[in-house]
Amino acid sequence: MEETKSKFRRICVFCGSSSGNKTTYHKAALQLAHQLVERNVDLVYGGGSVGLMGLISKAVHDGGRHVLGIIPKSLAPREITGDSIGEVITVSTMHQRKAEMGRQADAFIALPGGYGTFEELLEVITWSQLGIHTKPVGLLNVDGFYDSLLTFIDKAVDEGFVSSTSRRIIVSAPTAAQLLQLLEEYVPKHDDFVSKMVWNDITDDGTSEGDSC
Repeated sequence: MEETKSKFRRICVFCGSSSGNKTTYHKAALQLAHQLVERNVDLVYGGGSVGLMGLISKAVHDGGRHVLGIIPKSLAPREITGDSIGEVITVSTMHQRKAEMGRQADAFIALPGGYGTFEELLEVITWSQLGIHTKPVGLLNVDGFYDSLLTFIDKAVDEGFVSSTSRRIIVSAPTAAQLLQLLEEYVPKHDDFVSKMVWNDITDDGTSEGDSC
């Protein structure tokens, strides 16, 4: 397989522990895995081996890339079934999980998912808005899954609750290849006021690196 050079070492993928009702979601997860392998990029994810999480983690691992799963102790019995995939870090809380996933990754991608995926996605968008990181955030908008969310965010811009600069934090594309190309080209831009918070401020134990990313 011919490798495509990427500026990213590791990408964090948010996705469901369910598989969804459409085969297009399965295909999208596998296509994203293929793109990561082709670009020589490792995977950071939520640590489960079921649903879309299981599909993408197994495919990336089988493709020879490193897979790092981060999961709270309380979710391990529900989300990890059978053998774990790649390296697994167990943390105490959901908050620690999100902070560690964010610290480990160079970029973020959300596949279709449920409440957990939405919450993880919106938190890393907020961290970017606050200047805690400058890492690109992408939506893999399979079959228009995220169209309604994007429309809702555009409404928030129109109503004066989200700035046009902050709206540009979110990158969206219908295919993995298109999305990764847009993420490679992403140039961060923040509003005049941003927080001076760094990764230490969003972890429970203060063990993360103390520089903003």
